Amino acid sequence: MAQQEHDDGKVRLDKWLWAARFFKTRQLAHEALELGRVLVNGERVKASRVVKEGDRLFLRINQLEYNVEVLQLATQRRPAKEAVLMYREDEASVAARAERVLLLKAEHASFPHGEGRPTKKARREITRFKSSY
Repeated sequence: MAQQEHDDGKVRLDKWLWAARFFKTRQLAHEALELGRVLVNGERVKASRVVKEGDRLFLRINQLEYNVEVLQLATQRRPAKEAVLMYREDEASVAARAERVLLLKAEHASFPHGEGRPTKKARREITRFKSSY
């Protein structure tokens, strides 16, 4: 399943995050590491850090938090069904993230949306209102 690199199974953290499908590109993974959104065993690390099996990762991606343990190393991006086998996520993390997703959906639903672009008549009224001051 997971292809290991030729040099003793060493995989850069940004490459592993990309291969495990947490980020769409390696550049996004690198930026998240530079901004401190990824912690390894509770420590802020660089993108060039070598990840090992058994490492605990804490990720913050788009207002969602993941708490995972590395199970396998890979350098190639595989299908999502195989990528899920590369890590194990805490049940508490899954439940907290599901709750957060529901909260964000509720916030979005209650957010007042505009009625779109103003009509020609509404634009004239806006112009008339602005020019009166």
